[in-house]
Amino acid sequence: MSKTLIRGAKVLGGEPQDVLIDGGTVAEVGSGLSAEGAEVVEAGGKVLLPGLVDLHTHLREPGREDSETVLTGTRAAASGGYTAVFAMANTFPVADTAGVVEQVWRLGMEHGYCDVQPIGAVTVGLEGKKLAELGAMHESAAGVTVFSDDGKCVHDAVIMRRALEYVKAFDGVVAQHAQEPRLTEGAQMNEGVVSAELGLGGWPAVAEESVIARDVLLADHVGSRVHICHLSTAGSVEIVRWAKSRGIRVTAEVTPHHLLLTDELVRSYNPVYKVNPPLRTERDVLALREALADGTIDIVATDHAPHPHEDKDCEWAAAAMGMVGLETALSVVQETMVDTGLLDWAGVAERMSFTPARIGRAEGHGRPVSAGEPANLTLVDTAYRGPVDPAGFASRSRNTPYEGRELPGRVTHTWLRGKATLVDGKLT
Repeated sequence: MSKTLIRGAKVLGGEPQDVLIDGGTVAEVGSGLSAEGAEVVEAGGKVLLPGLVDLHTHLREPGREDSETVLTGTRAAASGGYTAVFAMANTFPVADTAGVVEQVWRLGMEHGYCDVQPIGAVTVGLEGKKLAELGAMHESAAGVTVFSDDGKCVHDAVIMRRALEYVKAFDGVVAQHAQEPRLTEGAQMNEGVVSAELGLGGWPAVAEESVIARDVLLADHVGSRVHICHLSTAGSVEIVRWAKSRGIRVTAEVTPHHLLLTDELVRSYNPVYKVNPPLRTERDVLALREALADGTIDIVATDHAPHPHEDKDCEWAAAAMGMVGLETALSVVQETMVDTGLLDWAGVAERMSFTPARIGRAEGHGRPVSAGEPANLTLVDTAYRGPVDPAGFASRSRNTPYEGRELPGRVTHTWLRGKATLVDGKLT
């Protein structure tokens, strides 16, 4: 593999430096490095980050290739600056056996746009009744360490306890979709003033908060790790903050859309804003930003949820829940966290690369930009600002809430182990 010299990049937003990639490794970082024998990427003014890691992606394959495939999803990931994604288990068939997780893992290896780490289901068929083959999935070639029934909540406390006990043996983690199902029957949006005015079934914050409260107590009892998926309310923040103060092994994620969008958008009845958990209030959004800044919320995860056109372009009640997010996540984080002064770029790297890699045990990812480390890197033009055009997405689906909205920042280059997967904004 040839050498690449990234010249004048602001590593983690710091002073400009040169970064030399040789093969799959960062060979040298410094000023005035020789470009002899290297392809030069002029990066003046741009920010160089470690490759982003997404702990919550829906790739839909196998079974829903009309929405997304491992190939199209990983191309979208590379376009958004990601070098590793964790693929959720709610496929058809469900990723609840070693065979299915190995299939997804191998497809990621074959396509080569980013590493794909499958997430195994907690229960057989996501039915919440019987534990899936957690040990077999962990011991498979895919080496699964994260387990989730995302899309559904592990609502049975006994099943959740047993899962936490099981994964403790290999320091795995259960990622919980916190949604008490009885409290959200018929729910269409956040329960509050807007739902009352629109006459839509309300999704109360307590449906999320009650499950989080139960699960952090279970994790404490067992001494195991629990991760909270797509945390969305101010009350959930306070519960996680309390649990961390007690030394409970809990981590939490927030999505980009919950950092920016509110339930006021539902007044348009545009199904692009229908998502699980629902868009919340401005008060919740501000609490989530503060919690991400102070470390109560550990990471940003996209919850990239592609759907075909016909599943979203319909009446609100019939529309599927979810939004695509891999190709816009970094821009939304820049808009809500960096440009507001809540985080610097080193903080972004911590929450979108270092920490998600650590939670999921993504080997070779979330590493410092320094000599001897794998060359998993992302170059960002932070001065760019422009409208979002889903027609240019690499994802097979177009269900973005940001169409036409101006957002800052644009990923120009992505390298996976030294191989350029995105060059000047174009996939290789």
